[in-house]
Amino acid sequence: MNSTYRKLLITAAIVLIAAFILKDMLFQPGIGELPGNFNEVAFVRNEQNKGGIIRIYAISVSDTTNAAYLACGDLMPHNEYGSKTTVYFFEKGKPTPDVLQLDSPHFDQLKYHPVAVYIKNEQGVASLTTTP
Repeated sequence: MNSTYRKLLITAAIVLIAAFILKDMLFQPGIGELPGNFNEVAFVRNEQNKGGIIRIYAISVSDTTNAAYLACGDLMPHNEYGSKTTVYFFEKGKPTPDVLQLDSPHFDQLKYHPVAVYIKNEQGVASLTTTP
């Protein structure tokens, strides 16, 4: 009886831990849940896997005053080893690039004007620059 109770208790603990892990894997927050109503418009990544990975995003934002730019940028993928992630935020309803280039400038800066730029550099340090 004692052995059966112990097996049942261990099995219940394993099932409970597996359920928590599965819940965390399936219900990760996305940029849509953050304040500001973010929507990814364009994305480009370098194709080679030798050296650092460069990721560049263009994201539209509806509520520019209450937007959580840092939280949105932190949700974007980034890894070490010389990787760099750049996120350009554009006000929804204004011109937003739907194609980005790897070479700087990543879009036509005379036509498109971001309200904020998030950069996570090679060391993993994030910075945010906003424009008035």
